[in-house]
Amino acid sequence: MATKLIPYSCYLPEDIHKQLKSHAKGRKASGMVRDALKMFFDGASAYKSGYNKGLEDAAAVVYESKEAQMIAVNKRDLGAVLADDIAALKQ
Repeated sequence: MATKLIPYSCYLPEDIHKQLKSHAKGRKASGMVRDALKMFFDGASAYKSGYNKGLEDAAAVVYESKEAQMIAVNKRDLGAVLADDIAALKQ
């Protein structure tokens, strides 16, 4: 489930850039933009986008769990197995 991140730059109007900086203090700005783009491209409805974002976040937590990585199931760590199962629920 490891995700390769590729840098991409875009030009923002100054007012949007200021808003992004002010809202991203507690969280990385790139993560906020990445989440917004995923939800936009996911698209059909706000519910579907939010649901899928929740599943992605849950899968990431399980995948990165040190405890889940200590247990192997069919030669894969439990975190990866469960993350794949959660990802399969996406709409």
